[in-house]
Amino acid sequence: MLLADPRGYCAGVDRAVVTVEQALDLYGSPVYVRKQIVHNKHVVSNLESRGAIFVEELDEVPTGATVVFSAHGVSPAVHHQAAERELKTIDATCPLVTKVHREAVRFAREGYTILLIGHAGHEEVEGTAGEAPEQTVLVEHPDDVDRLEFPADAKLAWLSQTTLSVDETMETVRRLRAKFPQLEDPPSDDICYATQNRQVAVKEIGASADLVIVVGSANSSNSVRLVEVALEAGAKASYRIDDVSELDESWLDGVRSVSVTSGASVPDHLVQEVLGYLAERGYPDARPVQTAEETLAFSLPKELHRDLKAAGRV
Repeated sequence: MLLADPRGYCAGVDRAVVTVEQALDLYGSPVYVRKQIVHNKHVVSNLESRGAIFVEELDEVPTGATVVFSAHGVSPAVHHQAAERELKTIDATCPLVTKVHREAVRFAREGYTILLIGHAGHEEVEGTAGEAPEQTVLVEHPDDVDRLEFPADAKLAWLSQTTLSVDETMETVRRLRAKFPQLEDPPSDDICYATQNRQVAVKEIGASADLVIVVGSANSSNSVRLVEVALEAGAKASYRIDDVSELDESWLDGVRSVSVTSGASVPDHLVQEVLGYLAERGYPDARPVQTAEETLAFSLPKELHRDLKAAGRV
């Protein structure tokens, strides 16, 4: 049995979860959170048990209350609505997502049409597109490039959701550039380091595996991608599960080699429970396979840090 390293929490997820925990400790319950703070139902459930209230939109938040924006980011329209409702906001947007927002603002200001590679309806895509809605065109799949038409002199630039498949995204970019040679690149690759690292790791542990198990929630884009990447790398089978309760023992029939990983918003105790289940069924002593070392850490949102400092807690 092989165990991917790195796996689980990335710096942006850790920062977002700690933000809600610290806000609850400092301000007391309730603290409202717009959307899921990260895409993992166990994380959300745990924070709910501590007093966090998750809402879909700000009109569900009482005037003047404290609300945390999720790691996926929000559009300027959401910030404006929060100000109108006199909400105390704490922005837990991952700094790597904020970087993409800034790129969208700059490209729009310079007159570019932004080709945003990502999935419709995902909070991150909605937030980024909201920076320049009139100048943003969503591209979900490489085949979508065929339907795009722009003048030869059109100013075009591409950006992407941070949690996509690296290989598929670069295939989309390749097709875009072939059709629109004037296409401008962002200053740096938008797909985050953690997404890339976890995909590299799952390729390594999945290439010769009979079965790859990915721990992560269904709405976690990066977790879903890990299943796809494992299969593309050569795994005979791969399944995504939220936790050990979703494991199907029939998946192990005839399986000699099992590999395990998890998405970037998954607490590691969920992985350890899966390893325990597999050990009881003849797959002991998981061997870690490390393909990268992650040392990045992000500071807490400035609004929360300021209040923690005023309270003498930092």
